[in-house]
Amino acid sequence: MFKFLTTKPLWVNIVAAIVLLLLLLLLFLGSLAILTQHGKTMRIPSVTGLSFNDAKKTLEAQGFDVQIQDSVYSDTMRPLQVVKQFPEADNQVKINRTVYLTINQAQAPFVGMPNLISMSFRNAQMMLKQYGLHMGDTIYKPFFARNSVLDQQFKGESIKPGTQIQQGSQITLVLGSGIGSQVFIVPDLFGLTYLQAKARLDSIGLSLGAIVRDKDVHDSAEAFIYKQDPPQVNEEGQPNQIRPGMAISIWLGVQQPVRRADSAAASPAGQY
Repeated sequence: MFKFLTTKPLWVNIVAAIVLLLLLLLLFLGSLAILTQHGKTMRIPSVTGLSFNDAKKTLEAQGFDVQIQDSVYSDTMRPLQVVKQFPEADNQVKINRTVYLTINQAQAPFVGMPNLISMSFRNAQMMLKQYGLHMGDTIYKPFFARNSVLDQQFKGESIKPGTQIQQGSQITLVLGSGIGSQVFIVPDLFGLTYLQAKARLDSIGLSLGAIVRDKDVHDSAEAFIYKQDPPQVNEEGQPNQIRPGMAISIWLGVQQPVRRADSAAASPAGQY
C-alpha cells in the first residue's frame, strides 16, 4: 500500500484522499439519519386528564419518553391525574421525544392556618382561597362589629393561626351579628374570675372589651374582677342598660375583692 502511494503522482494521491473523505462523510451522514430517524415525526396524543400510569402507557406505546416535570394540588382533580403536558397535544415532533407531565399530588399539602380574627367576612373569604382552604359553615354571635370574624374553627374546635392544616379543609367562621335590639340591665361581674365572667357574658350575647391587668397578675384566667365599665348601676344608683353585641371592659387583680356595704355597684335582687 505504501509503495502504491509513493509510485503515483502527488495529485493522484490528493484526489484519492478527497474521494475517500467524501465517501466517509456520506456514510456518516447516512448512518446519522438512520440513527436519529431524521425527518420522521409523530403527533403527540392528548393525555391531560388521564392518570399518570395511563398517560405513560399511551405515550411510551407510541415511542415517546415520559418524565414528571412538576406536581401541583387541586382538590377538584383525582390524585396523580395529569394536569398539563409539554409539548402540548397534536404537536408534530420527532419520535423518541420526551414528553414532560405535570401531575396532581396524591396527598393534599399542609399549610399554616392564617389568622382571620378581626377580619371582615369578605377579606376572610379571600384569605382562605389564597391558602387553598374552603369556607364551611358560618355561625353568628352578638357583637357590635357586624360580619367581623370572632373565631375560626376546624372540626368544631378553634384553630390557632400557624397550625398546620391540609389544603382543601373546611373552616367554620364565627361572625359578629351586630348590636341587637333587646335591652337588659348590665350584668354584675364584680368578684368573678375572668373565666366566670367570660362564660356569663357569652351566655347573654355580650363580649369582653378592654382587659386591664394589675402588675402582679400573671394568670388572667384566675384573676378577679374588681371594676367594670359600664358598671351595673350609674352614679344615681339607677341600673345601666346594654344590648346584645356590646362589650364590657374589666379590671383584673390577684385578690378577690370585697364589696363595700355602701357600694353603688350592689347588684339588685334578681338581676345579672
